[in-house]
Amino acid sequence: MPPRVTPSSYAVLALLALKPWTGYELTHQAQRSLRYAWPKSERLLYSEPKKLVELGYATVHQEDSGNRTRNVYTITEEGRHVLSEWTSTRTEPPRFEIEAMLRLLFADHGSREDVLRALDEFESDIDGHHRAIVELMGSYLDGGHPFPQRTHLSVLFATFQIEMFKSIERWITFARAEIDEWPTTQDLGMTPRTETLTRLLAHDHSPLNP
Repeated sequence: MPPRVTPSSYAVLALLALKPWTGYELTHQAQRSLRYAWPKSERLLYSEPKKLVELGYATVHQEDSGNRTRNVYTITEEGRHVLSEWTSTRTEPPRFEIEAMLRLLFADHGSREDVLRALDEFESDIDGHHRAIVELMGSYLDGGHPFPQRTHLSVLFATFQIEMFKSIERWITFARAEIDEWPTTQDLGMTPRTETLTRLLAHDHSPLNP
């Protein structure tokens, strides 16, 4: 069977549309620009260019680099065509993978301290991402965008990232206050407070701003 084209394939193809890259450069750039929207392992990012070559959407050639050779990938015209077609197709539903939320959902198998520690770790990670985006935006003001013609896209994307980080940070503060009132993580059921929160949510009101 021919290799299946996935959103990851198109993401790598879009990077190739900017310029030719080595496998290492592609991985580095993908981690820099895609990590908050489409995080994938290095192994996957290294395999995607090979898949694109097999499909005829990219070519590869070797060039000398010191005492080593490296593969350089370049998009083909067919690759540009399928990339353009992809932009008009139906997007896949969003998926959220946050282990701290999984720990919260099954917190009744542990202690209050366990779930609070998971929230602390979650907050620390989000704070790091938040600071990185703010710093990146500062670099753009100094002409630091590697593809300045695409700055408008990157900055609009960054507004989503920062708003998401701020919302998560607000929710973590809220969640800590709620958990602090729990005597345990087990078998609390529909407490009066839980009923209040449920009624707010059932009417599409935010418990953070009732």
